Amino acid sequence: MLSHRPDTRFRALYPRPRSFETVSTQSALLKVMSDAARKAARGLNRDFGELAELQVAKKAPADFVSAADLKAEQVIFEALSKARPGYSFHGEERGRIEGTDKTHTWIVDPLDGTTNFLHAIPHFAINIALEREGAGVVAAVTYNPITNELFWAEKGKGAFVNDHRLRVAARQRMDEAVFATGIPFLGHGQHATFLKELHQISQRVAGVRRFGAASLDLAWVAAGRFDGYWERDLKPWDLAAGMLLVTEAGGKVTDADGEDAVLGKGSVVAANLDLHPQLLSRLTAAK
Repeated sequence: MLSHRPDTRFRALYPRPRSFETVSTQSALLKVMSDAARKAARGLNRDFGELAELQVAKKAPADFVSAADLKAEQVIFEALSKARPGYSFHGEERGRIEGTDKTHTWIVDPLDGTTNFLHAIPHFAINIALEREGAGVVAAVTYNPITNELFWAEKGKGAFVNDHRLRVAARQRMDEAVFATGIPFLGHGQHATFLKELHQISQRVAGVRRFGAASLDLAWVAAGRFDGYWERDLKPWDLAAGMLLVTEAGGKVTDADGEDAVLGKGSVVAANLDLHPQLLSRLTAAK
């Protein structure tokens, strides 16, 4: 069984970001969010280690992961409520809880990449974003407990992974680019639309990847590992943190229609300023 500490076996798989610019300490707000994510990660790391013992059963792993998801959200809810009493809360598991301060809302996914987690694939994340009335998402944290990579951003202050600043990739040509996406699964999403989009894009790019965690796809665009990302039928908690990471790393994020309604429509197109219109054009051609 894994300990509650991050598993260092996987760190060599992930290169350091292209920019090695370091940053001073986080703001008080980001520290609250980061501490909440790390606190929830302790339980997820323990549960992830126990999954190997459950893979022989048919039903137990899914039930186990559902319980892990709920426990993680409870830990985050309690930590954030203690640090910022009155803020509203919008979580994947408990839905929306109105606070006395309706101008601030936490948007939380305690376990993005649930299917990966269920199959003991070490690619999942905890997501916490803060939405402020009139300003949109103003702070974001995406944390992969296995690699111990904490992606974080605050509006107007840049995006970072641990203590290094992030920049989106500088590639300008589709045929040199690698894009990430999500494939609709059983009973979910627009399969026909996805296949048309994949046809339009895959024949024009260096590669398309499907890793199974939307928040990390966006974080990896911010880090320059992916050149862009598109997907449909997502929820606000899948997207809120990653949107800010990409924009603060110098990229552009819109919905699939090229508009600024990502959280409302649930579709996303993210890339650097050169590739974004090219990716959007291919998606439009698929209609």
